[in-house]
Amino acid sequence: MIPQATDTILIATPNPQVNFLLERIIRSMGYGVFVCADRASLKTLPSGLTPTMMFISEKMDGESAELETARELSQRFPAAPAVLFVEHDHPEKLKAAMRLGFIEYLSLPLRTDDVMRVLRHALEIGKLRREAIMLETRRATASLQQRLDELETLARLGRTVVSSLDLDHVLSAVVDAAVEMTGAEEGSLLMLDPATGELYMRAARNFNEDFVRTFRLPVKDTLAGTVIRTGQPVLLDDSTPQKIKTTYLVQSLLYVPLAVHGHTFGVLGVDNRQHGIPFTEHHLKLLGALAEFATIAIENARLYTETITERRKLETVLTNVQDGVVLMDREKRLLLVNQTVRQAFSLPENHLTGRSFRDVFSHPALLELLEGLENGTDRTEVQVEDGRYFTVRVSPIPEVGIALTFSDITSLKKLDQIKSDFVHTVSHDLRSPLTAILGYVELIERVGTVNDLQRDFIRRIQVSVHNITSLVDDLLDLGRIEAGFDTRKEPVALDAIIRYSVEGFKKALGEKGHTLQLDLPAQAPSLLANPVQMRQMVDNLLDNAIKYTPQGGKIQVSLRVEGNQLLFQVSDNGIGIPPIDLPYVFDKFYRASNAAPDVSGTGLGLAIVKSIVEAHEGRIWVDSAVGTGSTFTVVLPLSGG
Repeated sequence: MIPQATDTILIATPNPQVNFLLERIIRSMGYGVFVCADRASLKTLPSGLTPTMMFISEKMDGESAELETARELSQRFPAAPAVLFVEHDHPEKLKAAMRLGFIEYLSLPLRTDDVMRVLRHALEIGKLRREAIMLETRRATASLQQRLDELETLARLGRTVVSSLDLDHVLSAVVDAAVEMTGAEEGSLLMLDPATGELYMRAARNFNEDFVRTFRLPVKDTLAGTVIRTGQPVLLDDSTPQKIKTTYLVQSLLYVPLAVHGHTFGVLGVDNRQHGIPFTEHHLKLLGALAEFATIAIENARLYTETITERRKLETVLTNVQDGVVLMDREKRLLLVNQTVRQAFSLPENHLTGRSFRDVFSHPALLELLEGLENGTDRTEVQVEDGRYFTVRVSPIPEVGIALTFSDITSLKKLDQIKSDFVHTVSHDLRSPLTAILGYVELIERVGTVNDLQRDFIRRIQVSVHNITSLVDDLLDLGRIEAGFDTRKEPVALDAIIRYSVEGFKKALGEKGHTLQLDLPAQAPSLLANPVQMRQMVDNLLDNAIKYTPQGGKIQVSLRVEGNQLLFQVSDNGIGIPPIDLPYVFDKFYRASNAAPDVSGTGLGLAIVKSIVEAHEGRIWVDSAVGTGSTFTVVLPLSGG
């Protein structure tokens, strides 16, 4: 026997001469040696030491009984053959040693030939023992290893299913695993063709390609069809080969269903044509697990295909609608920019998805709209380079992000401009005849006596002329503001303007018995604004509150600083505005549906206020409830100085 580098012989005797002699002989044969002369040294054996064989003395120093050390070492190293060393032969002692498993014994005087013979014999027995143990271990662990291999295959297949959308690759992997795990000769995955009602091979292992391509199997009167109809597996293991309408004979076969939500749509199968090795219940369970993987892969692919189809439909719709659409995720990265927006902002066809909105769009109004979303601002108006106008609305999309919709209002802008030009021209042309009418009416009483009826007619004419003149003035004011004719701005004390306006309305407040509560800061910061327009804004809002608050009402006017803005509010406990009218109260010539006919007004006051506020880069809105009153809020940015 050729010594191995790992072969170590353990010598455990208290006799130093014996130890020396044994160690010299053993080393001369090429083996390693570990010597223990007492029980204490045995306790210090290296933890990784497993002796190939052992020479053990009948009694070590410190033993309470003979063969105590021999018994302990034999139990500790059961695979290592043990040779007993005795100073004198004793039959009873040798019998006890044999019962402990000792294979040989040595006694004094020691001869080299005897030691070598015993050593070689012990090593041969040790080799046989180790081989027997390894064989038994392999037998004991073969089944466990097979189960581990099966679990590893299932785990690997599971990773493939969840990580790949390539259905052909996944189904081929399922069939390959079915063949390998069952030891079958062939494997196939059959799926039902909805158009013909026949089964076709979606994936196969060890079948001819032409056969796979042309294979068609009816559901009726076939084993695979039985699986489709019943949803139950089929295990065929007959001593007589059977032809099962597959154009080939099989010795054994196993089919399991592929089903989702109780509907069976396919079959996973393995078979043996050449040898009759049967399939077992264990194979049935394995194939059932693989069928689940195949079902998941097919369902994932179906859902993915449906998702892609629906996405393409949506993209087609959004791409071809006339309105512009921009879709972003929660981090404001672009998901979709349709053709209308790309053309309006001269954007490229590709390389937009995933980019930040700010990296693609630089229009200030769009950036302000996104920033103002949290403050309730949901729309704005932008003009693009080619001169077109768009109204842009921002809408949060749950679970997605943000959507911007762009509506082209260029034609409406042109119509509005034509209307404004017409109104402006007509208003100018009306001022002269109105002034003449009013002048001549005032002269009537100077040229002669008029009776009471004539005097009433004259008063009616004067009131009507004054109303028309007010309308003309409002139209001209609105036209000048919208056209931007008066853009002069200077530092303005808005609190002082409010006080002047309230002072001017004292008579109107007294006539209707209103109480006015004024809440102004001791010293408000200046506002860079047009003072005439600021006075007009305050007057219109205050006049509106007075007119639409019934007799004896309460009006509150407040001004406060919030950050770098001035917040101006006019509140009343008047008739309020119906919800249906709220979106239109700032439109030209619009009056709330519940306004009394006898309350005078042109329907332009709030439109003028809105134009003034927007000309000063501010915002205005109204909160109102019918029967409770209204609150108009104006937010204006403060001046730099």
